[in-house]
Amino acid sequence: MSSTTDKIKGLANEAVGNIKQGVGSVTGNEKLQAEGKAQELKGEAQKTVGDAKDGIKGAAQSAADAVKKI
Repeated sequence: MSSTTDKIKGLANEAVGNIKQGVGSVTGNEKLQAEGKAQELKGEAQKTVGDAKDGIKGAAQSAADAVKKI
């Protein structure tokens, strides 16, 4: 997956997780609240993976640029 895909999926999972938590809270459904929290955390992790991929790409490009200058 690309870094952008990871970030988009992460945002979507966070949003759905927050909605599940809210619905679970309003209805008193603790299981739905827990599922929502788990999905939110999954989304945060996906976004972090996307950010890490961007960082690696940036570092690789910087290294390539440095080699070209030699």
